[in-house]
Amino acid sequence: MRLTAIAALLLASAALSAAQSGANWTYQGKTGPMVWGKLDPSYQACSKGHEQSPLEIRSTHLDKSLAPLEFHYIAGPVTLVNTGRGIVARVDPGSTMVAGGVRYQLVELQFHHPSEHPIKGKLADMEVDLVHRSDDGKLAIVAVRLNQDQGFPNALLSTLWAQLPTRPNSSAKVTEMVSAGGLLPADRGYWTYLGSELEPPCTEGVRWFVFQQDLSISREQFRAFNSLYKMNTRPVQDAHGRRIEASE
Repeated sequence: MRLTAIAALLLASAALSAAQSGANWTYQGKTGPMVWGKLDPSYQACSKGHEQSPLEIRSTHLDKSLAPLEFHYIAGPVTLVNTGRGIVARVDPGSTMVAGGVRYQLVELQFHHPSEHPIKGKLADMEVDLVHRSDDGKLAIVAVRLNQDQGFPNALLSTLWAQLPTRPNSSAKVTEMVSAGGLLPADRGYWTYLGSELEPPCTEGVRWFVFQQDLSISREQFRAFNSLYKMNTRPVQDAHGRRIEASE
């Protein structure tokens, strides 16, 4: 990878970290989502934007021209961070995704309870959002909905959760070689729309890909996260006429 691309990725990760570490917004109460746009001039898109996320996925348009997503993930160590609002897994440079002919670098994984994107009104137990950034700074986020199952636990989550940082503003280094591919479903059909980041400053121009197939996690894995965060999702936003496309 070119040094300039690595530098850009590190800067992108630092920018995401700065947004997540701010103390002036929350998911509930007086500084919750309903007032994010009033908390800071740079947050105005949260209340005035017309391409905000998340959206409810109810009516979709089949687009046969949508190409499959290409994932080129490599295994490596990750850093788990308890931001005080959720759990984020920051990855080392090297993993990429290709969507619409554009290559994006994987930056981090963000975990939410319940899911951000309801399907016909139904929320999943959790959602993991795989955040990617292109060399020119554009974001592409892949959302995977997670539901409790009585079967086997998710292997990647087992590795991560074994070192889950339980205190706000703490972190833990996971030295095992893990790949984010362990959080991708076997069926790669997806819905896509143009939206925004899910938290302040709610920057728009983000290309979202929501996988149609859920992924199973164990009850114990769900409870481990739920014991830390009962709710860290943003309410569904107005589509303002946007159309959600579905791949084949």
